[in-house]
Amino acid sequence: MSREIIHTENAPQAIGTYSQAIKVDKTVYISGQIPLVPATMTMNDGDMAANIHQVFKNLSAVAEAAGGSLNDTVKLNVFLTDLANFALVNEIMAQYFQAPYPARAAVGVAALPRGAQVEMDAVLVLP
Repeated sequence: MSREIIHTENAPQAIGTYSQAIKVDKTVYISGQIPLVPATMTMNDGDMAANIHQVFKNLSAVAEAAGGSLNDTVKLNVFLTDLANFALVNEIMAQYFQAPYPARAAVGVAALPRGAQVEMDAVLVLP
């Protein structure tokens, strides 16, 4: 089994004891991403749509650092502090993915790191 740590300056640096992603053979496990702006390591100060876009940009940057893209995603987990934003996630997700869409879970949570309202992690399988 080959195991590689994935790191990029184009995504937020880890704010805890974890790696941005781990690549095992052709599978990439991307750690949860919140709407941190990589250059400043501060939260995106936009509305919920801007925060969701930032999370997808962060996931995309890590996917690219691993040698893939969001199109290689087979599983996406979405964590929301308010499930009323579920439809907005769907609307914005359609801008980043094409059918057939990855498997997905959406979970309502009480709180997320740094007061984020959305967090996502992903599993990719590279071609």
